Amino acid sequence: MTLNILSIQSHVAYGHVGNASAVFTMQRLGVEAWPIHTVQFSNHTGYGEWTGRVFDGPFVDELLDGIEARGVLPSCGGVLSGYMGSADVGTAILSAVDRVRAANPEATYCCDPVIGDVGRGVFVRPGIPELIRDQAVPKADVVTPNHFELDYLSGIESRTASDLARAIAAIHALGPRTVLVTSVHLEDTPEDAVDLVVGEGGRMWRVRTPRLDLSLNGAGDAIAALFYVHRTRTGSASEALSRAASATYAVLEATAAAGSRELVLVAAQDQLVAPSRVFEAESLDV
Repeated sequence: MTLNILSIQSHVAYGHVGNASAVFTMQRLGVEAWPIHTVQFSNHTGYGEWTGRVFDGPFVDELLDGIEARGVLPSCGGVLSGYMGSADVGTAILSAVDRVRAANPEATYCCDPVIGDVGRGVFVRPGIPELIRDQAVPKADVVTPNHFELDYLSGIESRTASDLARAIAAIHALGPRTVLVTSVHLEDTPEDAVDLVVGEGGRMWRVRTPRLDLSLNGAGDAIAALFYVHRTRTGSASEALSRAASATYAVLEATAAAGSRELVLVAAQDQLVAPSRVFEAESLDV
């Protein structure tokens, strides 16, 4: 049966961030992705210049009204949210989650809590971090924070594996059963490596990949989509972690080889389905 996922996040005309990263990634995995854009920009803001606009909550509501009018919400298997753009868009996203769950009680919600990053701090508009922490995360089944966002949401500064376990447990206590932490760098993480850690059911698993010399955006959007799809299909957090991390690394490796500032998702699309190198998840005992 085809998996249908409503993806509500940012979009760019040039490059691959937000829905421009997640939608193609999910489609390549055989998912019917239904995109709703919270913003539409010419390119990622990291370039320093861009055009476009941030949409509002009523715009998101209106688009969902149209989808609901087609009578297809009962077939929607889940909602994936990313960059919100504004607090009222966040409220509309949570309303969309409620409407999808009302139509299909089995539907799940994956929240990629885009708030900030190490070295940059919080970079979203005022009101968004609090809405994500107090409303979106408690409603989610799966959350995919980066290391900075995990610490922000949990209120715990995680520098060791024990700290990380406590921070993940704090997120579990808010509601989500599955917590994927991307770009983890603990005190014992080698400088030439990047860790990804998932926590579920009182256990943690880690995948460690080589660190690539890259500075780009959109990888987090792709890995959230990959992990959510594989977790939904396999029912295994560790298997989803291995598949998502392996595919993301393969795309990043191809991007580095191409010398591109944007993910080479189209050129490396086969790696999304069958990555050439598989990183197995290992149990992380603390």
